[in-house]
Amino acid sequence: MNFIDAWVATNAKQKLVRQQLELGTLGDEEVEVQVENCGLCHSDLSMLSNEWGWSQFPAVLGHEAIGTVVAVGRSAKGLHVGQKVGVGWTSESCMHCRQCLSGDHHLCATSIPTIVGHFGGFASRVRSHWAWAVPIPDRLDASDAGPLLCGGITVFSPLAMYARPTSRVGIVGIGGLGHIAVKFAAAYGCEITAFTSTESKFAEARQFGAHHVVSSKDSSAIKKLSGTLDLILVTVNASLDWESLIAALAPHGRLHVVGAVLDAMPIAALSLITGQKSVSGSPTGSPVGLATMLDFAARHQITPQTEHYPMSQINEAMERLEAGKARYRIVLDADF
Repeated sequence: MNFIDAWVATNAKQKLVRQQLELGTLGDEEVEVQVENCGLCHSDLSMLSNEWGWSQFPAVLGHEAIGTVVAVGRSAKGLHVGQKVGVGWTSESCMHCRQCLSGDHHLCATSIPTIVGHFGGFASRVRSHWAWAVPIPDRLDASDAGPLLCGGITVFSPLAMYARPTSRVGIVGIGGLGHIAVKFAAAYGCEITAFTSTESKFAEARQFGAHHVVSSKDSSAIKKLSGTLDLILVTVNASLDWESLIAALAPHGRLHVVGAVLDAMPIAALSLITGQKSVSGSPTGSPVGLATMLDFAARHQITPQTEHYPMSQINEAMERLEAGKARYRIVLDADF
């Protein structure tokens, strides 16, 4: 029998409890990773509360796991026991559909999220398909790298797709996602305008690399930016002054959403047509996208600003995140 220790969500909105769970036989194309650190993402809270309506309980959450490979399936490729890897939002994809064969594995219709119907990283060990266990560069501090596997790739992907070093980029929300986005965009060479509703974050946004900071609650200040930004990256799941943000885009500008905004986004078609502007969104990224992001982060020594808790204090860490007190990502250190 192959048992693990895990912190389990037995039902929606309940405190996590420590249990032993059976993993079963390691699949031929799977790897097993001894978890050393795991980031705590707001998506874990969303899944715990079943905010999106597709959580499955009991659940082992945690999808920013860093650890060491301890077992390799007989058909797994490119990894070896003792290697430092990370497992993010996705643990498996089919590897044969058009999306997978095109390099868009994260868009595979049958991909398996690490925390839905699968045991995630709030455990002593986690498993994934070998392609989704991404090696951690030696130059990167592995103990703080976990949040890059979800929050990091989520903001890196659109910057890599739509920004240039000459771009004027707006980043809405200086939180778990947004502060990493500012660091990435600054390293890329972009001119950055940070939007935040929290005045106490103005100075911190500049420390992360923002050149300008604007209150996201101040519509008049946003309107003064009319026609100036090439890309606006929305990292929050809150209602915003969408028309003013669209107006702040330069011709051919793009408003890109990575925060799970649940409310309707009222945007007039004419405001897009007249400047040939675009609105788009994206999830995380492919295994190659993750590897590229980690390499970029290592090259520029970019890590999230983190707070560490022992995993045995996971419920306290959850409460801190839910209260909005985290600055800016929480990492759980395994102490089983």
